[in-house]
Amino acid sequence: MIISRGWLRAAIALTALSCAVAPATAPASAAAALTGRSQSALRLALPEPPPAEVARGELSELNVEAPHTMSGYSRAKFPHWAKQYGECDTREVVLQRDGQNVAQDDKCRAVQGTWYSEYDGKTLTAAGQVDVDHMVPLAAGWRAGADQWDTAKRKAFANDLEHSQLIAVSAASNRSKGDQTPDLWKPPLRSYWCAYSRAWTDVKHVYGLNVTQAEKTALGEMLDTCTDH
Repeated sequence: MIISRGWLRAAIALTALSCAVAPATAPASAAAALTGRSQSALRLALPEPPPAEVARGELSELNVEAPHTMSGYSRAKFPHWAKQYGECDTREVVLQRDGQNVAQDDKCRAVQGTWYSEYDGKTLTAAGQVDVDHMVPLAAGWRAGADQWDTAKRKAFANDLEHSQLIAVSAASNRSKGDQTPDLWKPPLRSYWCAYSRAWTDVKHVYGLNVTQAEKTALGEMLDTCTDH
C-alpha cells in the first residue's frame, strides 16, 4: 500500500497527541487544562489524499455496481462525532484542525476562530457557520456497500481522521451537496476538483465501497483537472 506524506504526518501527530493528553479517566481539571493548550500543541494536519496517479489506480480498482437501496438506512447506524480525547469529539477536533486561531471552552467547543471553506472559497468567522462534511456522505456510503457493514466499521468510517474523509466547510456548501455523488454535485470551486476527486476516490478505495459508472466517469474527469495545477 502506498502511504502519502500527509497520512504519515497525521499519524505521527495523532500518536504524539495520544501520548500527550490525559486519559479519559483523568480528573475534569486535567481535561480543562488540555482544552486550554495552544494551537500548536494540539494541531493535526488535514490528511493529504494520494497524488492523482495513485488515485487513478485506485479508481480503476473500484467495483462498479448499481446503488443499493436506502432501505433500513439511518444516520444513527453510523455513530458519529465520537469522543477522541477528554471532552473533544470528532467534530471539535476537525474544527480545531482546519481552522485558524481557534479557541475552545472547557467542553472543547469552538468559541472563536476562522475557517476557509475549500468547496466554495468562503471565509467563516463562527463555528455555527461551519459544517464538518463527510467527503463520502454516510447515505452515499450506505448505497455503496456500507449497508453490509457492522456498526464498528460504520463508526470508523464516520469518524475517520486518518484519511481525507472529514473536512470543515461552509454549512451552505455542505447542505447543497447533501448525499450526492460527484456525478451529481461538485464543489463550486473548480480549483478544488482535483483534491476532491483524489480524496473521494481514496476513501472509497480504503473502505472497499462501490461506485456507479456515472460516478466513476465523473471522478475520472475531475482527476483530469489535476494537470491544470
